Amino acid sequence: MTKPALTLYLAAPNGFCAGVDRAIKIVEMAIEKWGPPIYVRHEIVHNKFVVDGLREKGAVFVEELDECPDDRPVIFSAHGVAKAVPAEANRREMVFVDATCPLVSKVHIEAERHHQNGLQMVMIGHAGHPETIGTMGQLPDGEVLLVETADDVATLTPRDPAQLAYITQTTLSVDDTAGVVEALRARFPQIVGPHKEDICYATTNRQEAVKAVAPKVDALLVIGAPNSSNSRRLVEVARANGCAYAMLVQRATEIDWRAIDGIQTVGLTAGASAPQVLVDEVVDAFRDRFDVTVERVETAKEDIEFKVPRVLRETA
Repeated sequence: MTKPALTLYLAAPNGFCAGVDRAIKIVEMAIEKWGPPIYVRHEIVHNKFVVDGLREKGAVFVEELDECPDDRPVIFSAHGVAKAVPAEANRREMVFVDATCPLVSKVHIEAERHHQNGLQMVMIGHAGHPETIGTMGQLPDGEVLLVETADDVATLTPRDPAQLAYITQTTLSVDDTAGVVEALRARFPQIVGPHKEDICYATTNRQEAVKAVAPKVDALLVIGAPNSSNSRRLVEVARANGCAYAMLVQRATEIDWRAIDGIQTVGLTAGASAPQVLVDEVVDAFRDRFDVTVERVETAKEDIEFKVPRVLRETA
């Protein structure tokens, strides 16, 4: 029986970014250096496949520091942590390694600098997301006001409307965030913005690639975890750019084949915390059912690499 023809448009860049790659290496090198178990506060990155793989190697994932023993190393996730967390680890004389993405750390430094200059912060981000919690936790309570949408700007009650600055979560929708920034500038004309956009290069690049693919396809799949902010934004970007059927799947086993029955073009991308092996798995699943032609749609090249902390590069 001949398979139906299908063109698979692979958005590029996709998958791992430099911050995720670095965070995973940190856990692997820590296990190698100190032996298992190594404790990791929060999922190192938002991907079940990655987390399960590290767990098999000897990583123990916990939500809070009080679940960790004093005598084993602990790693802080790529999303960043509030200042109180390393302070508590120091108090307990724990060995810890901070795997916070350097681009998230950049936002932390911005917030600190604005605070020292007497400005109150407005953070554009998702309530409850680990990155938002970590960034807001860089400053004292009340010094960071959170907004999620442009509508939230109308309800802000800053200490002094003339003494404000804004920062953003690094994994937001570029287009949605532009709308929130516009609302902030309209209501608070003196608000100070970042020198360079806080939304990270990887988030921006993956969204631009999806914008290029979405109008070409009948359906688009995003490989990523339900709790991955950047992956969920890719689904939204696809829908906003002309693709009526866009779905988030963690693995090939989650693809709803009935929903894409009869279609001839599919877009495929992966969030910044999804490994290449899962992309290959989905492509293979399509090849099993269709006569597949893969077309790569590349909108940017990425060659950024972040070094792991010195403590892991030194011999024990």
